[in-house]
Amino acid sequence: MAFHPPVAIIAKAGDSGKYKVGLPAWNMLLRGFLAGAFIAMGGALATVCSTNIAASAAAIKDVPGLAFGVSSAGFAQLILGATFPVGLIIIVLTGAELFTGDAMLAPVAAFVHKVSWMQVINLWVWVYIGNFIGSIVWAYIMANGPFVSFGMDATTGATTATITAFGTRAIAIAVAKTSYVGMMGMWSAFLKAVACNWLVNLAILLGICADDLIGKFFGIWFPIMAFVSSGFEHSVANMYFIPAGILTAGLTNTATTVNWVNMWTSNLIVVTIGNIVGGMFFVGVLYWVAFRKEIAALK
Repeated sequence: MAFHPPVAIIAKAGDSGKYKVGLPAWNMLLRGFLAGAFIAMGGALATVCSTNIAASAAAIKDVPGLAFGVSSAGFAQLILGATFPVGLIIIVLTGAELFTGDAMLAPVAAFVHKVSWMQVINLWVWVYIGNFIGSIVWAYIMANGPFVSFGMDATTGATTATITAFGTRAIAIAVAKTSYVGMMGMWSAFLKAVACNWLVNLAILLGICADDLIGKFFGIWFPIMAFVSSGFEHSVANMYFIPAGILTAGLTNTATTVNWVNMWTSNLIVVTIGNIVGGMFFVGVLYWVAFRKEIAALK
């Protein structure tokens, strides 16, 4: 499988960022919408596939021949992580725009090609809005699809909505993601967001590294699996996970602590900042500093 050396990867990342900041706003928004939906597709798949893992592990642990000692909590995280990467794989291979990836690619373009920081911020704003809209659309589809079962009350003839096991899992994820309280809670969310986008942008670089489909697939899959399984925080994924829980709870009148306000105050604001730091500094800045002389020699 053909692959590029590190200096070429960083140079290509700068080229990609330059191209992205030059897109018209409507195109940034459209591609951002697609990427938000694609990340949500991965999140929805991970939610469904990780549902009731703990119960399943408990049910089979004493069955002869199946007592292989699976840790239900760790195994559930592994399944969550193993299925989630489909979203970023689709994004990289189809050219959609993801805010967390642009948190690294656009600044590298500013370093390599001297594009303006206003262009970088303009890209971030439009892509972020597009990501949010796409995520909400897929959350609505899931909340009204697999997460809720609709029936009819035999007495009144009214439509009834019953939460499914997948919907219960979706609400639990949303509640967990808005459970950060106090300064230490916010610090924890921030650190998880930094670590998340550090890994996400390493996945982006590995995707750039390979020229063939299989190389890109595995280059992206492993770092994304690592961040999701580790329980880190991704702002665009949370634009799906939290609304999916809110919408599902609303349809089924399920009491929950998650709402549209604490989605932002207890997660998205601090996680977005952490994602920017993780992508821009720990990948973009550090790799630019490490290879800037070699990149200059390529020109």
